[in-house]
Amino acid sequence: MTSREGGGGEEEVFPEDVAVAAVAAVIPAHRAAPKQLSVIIVLIVIVVRMISLTDSQKIGMGLTGFGVFFLFFGMILFFDKALLAIGNILFVAGLAFVIGLERTFRFFFQKHKIKATSFFLGGVFVVLIGWPIVGVVLEVYGFFLLFRGFFPVVVGFIRRIPVLGSILNLPFISSPS
Repeated sequence: MTSREGGGGEEEVFPEDVAVAAVAAVIPAHRAAPKQLSVIIVLIVIVVRMISLTDSQKIGMGLTGFGVFFLFFGMILFFDKALLAIGNILFVAGLAFVIGLERTFRFFFQKHKIKATSFFLGGVFVVLIGWPIVGVVLEVYGFFLLFRGFFPVVVGFIRRIPVLGSILNLPFISSPS
């Protein structure tokens, strides 16, 4: 991993260096899709530089982004067990880095979210023991149960984006309020 000298003589590690090293270490060369990886790395670097975050939150954003990428890539490669397992571990670890360990536990283990948490974490476990299709189905169901409160916020945010917002505000797509 490359790093650059900071002004005070101490070595500073940049997010793009961590992203490149993580991709190079985890993905075997015969499976790597260089164009897609470079696009993902550029997007992560842009997001990390645009938003003011602490160092641990930047690491968490990278881990979560790579987790989502590995999950998607594992599904594209016909539910590859190894990529799905890596994606699950990176996603959950990234979430813990972004919002903090205590808040992660509070989020997952609320009384009204126990069913969703058991489906999501059960799916992660099923993927890790080697049944990727069943595990992904359980994870997706648990994910939608866990994060269903965030979907209206995400749709509201997307409606403010110029091109996507005009598409989402079309009469046959938007639901009357």
